[in-house]
Amino acid sequence: MIQEDRRTPVPTAGADERATLTAMLQFQRDTLMLKCAGLTPDQLKERAVAPSALSLLGLVRHTAEVERGWFRNVLAGEDSRSPWTPPGSTEWADFDVEHADAEADFEVWRAECARSRAIVDAAESLDETGRRGGETYSVRYVLAHMIEEYARHNGHADLLRERIDGTTGE
Repeated sequence: MIQEDRRTPVPTAGADERATLTAMLQFQRDTLMLKCAGLTPDQLKERAVAPSALSLLGLVRHTAEVERGWFRNVLAGEDSRSPWTPPGSTEWADFDVEHADAEADFEVWRAECARSRAIVDAAESLDETGRRGGETYSVRYVLAHMIEEYARHNGHADLLRERIDGTTGE
């Protein structure tokens, strides 16, 4: 059973664009955590269906990677590497959760979300930009993209959670 819904409320009127976008992104982050609430590490590692590698813990690791990539590497200009991909490898390892430490992975995710919030808070304008692959991206674009990224994966999380224990929800 999913625990009490403590997601960040999203302003529906009267808020500026930054407040609306950041609250909506936090709501989506909270939704992913809500879908993971109360599950054991083994349940978090359960895969959707063979041969898919999709699991709730894999989604947590993946969203940590996406947070790191867009906010730290693109907007902040860092060269931060995945904690799950071995040095020199070009393979993404976020969905490889067989031997993962769920508690440690959630801590990485929480730290990446906090760093992302700090980067957005430090931006003087949503029009500030960063670069990736020769393209320029604004803070506004990254926030909108991240809302879409989480919303899409929260749909996967709904199906995974229902498969694990029959719990459904928003």
